[in-house]
Amino acid sequence: MVISEKNVPLWEKTTFRIGGLADTLLYPESAEELAELMKKKQDFFILGGGSNILVADKGIRGTTISLARGFAELKIEKQEDGSIKIFSGAGTSLTQTSSTMMKNSIAGLEFAYGIPGTVGGALIMNAGALGGEMQDVVESVTFVTLAGEIKTLNKKECGFSYRSSAFPKGCVIAGAVLQLKAGDKKKIHEKMKQNYMNRKSKQPLELPSAGSIFKNPEGDFAGRLIEAAGLKGSTHGGAKISEKHANFIVNRGGAKATDVICLIEKIEETVNKKFGITLRREIKLAGAF
Repeated sequence: MVISEKNVPLWEKTTFRIGGLADTLLYPESAEELAELMKKKQDFFILGGGSNILVADKGIRGTTISLARGFAELKIEKQEDGSIKIFSGAGTSLTQTSSTMMKNSIAGLEFAYGIPGTVGGALIMNAGALGGEMQDVVESVTFVTLAGEIKTLNKKECGFSYRSSAFPKGCVIAGAVLQLKAGDKKKIHEKMKQNYMNRKSKQPLELPSAGSIFKNPEGDFAGRLIEAAGLKGSTHGGAKISEKHANFIVNRGGAKATDVICLIEKIEETVNKKFGITLRREIKLAGAF
């Protein structure tokens, strides 16, 4: 049964802590229910873990679909050849999944610890950090098409590349099978700890953000370009370009979506003017801007 809520404050459901109300928020509990919703061909927005998105101050009109409740399953199956398959719902927290693997002495997902958001969102953008990314551990991905069809692709068919994938436009990830392996719990925990400390030393984890704003240009780093353009520490309203990592915009308190957009556009214009480089956004916009 699909659960429905009205006038839901989305700032509570995003890592940026920014955004207006969702007119209607639906929680399907299975791929079949999700498929039935998509067959209705209504305009809708899919809300995952709330990271990597900026929700408009006016919120999202119409229907928003959340996978947080019905797609949070996590199942571990050990195979005869010694490998381990993980059946993960798209709404499962990536960090919590990584932690669960550690507790069960399963290696391969250490890189994901500390990455905000869900498994579904991580698959769409082939999320990664510190030398690892989702395509390294994926066996197959199940999704629902715009026409309401449930399909499954193997890793090669997913078309993974740097912070990108080739899933059909408008489809919604329902879940995935991950291929991992047994490991030493203490070593896995130590690697996760080192990865997190490294992330904490370089990224502004103490303030709300949506993660990296821009994709890294080939052969360079967006953060370096933004800093070289003299924009590190720039502010607009409650939003600020982080002084710790210039590819992060943080909510220092009371930031509006319009504040963030102003800084994003300032970065794009300045970097293009100074270096002739067009930065590509990693962050997604939701709602009317």
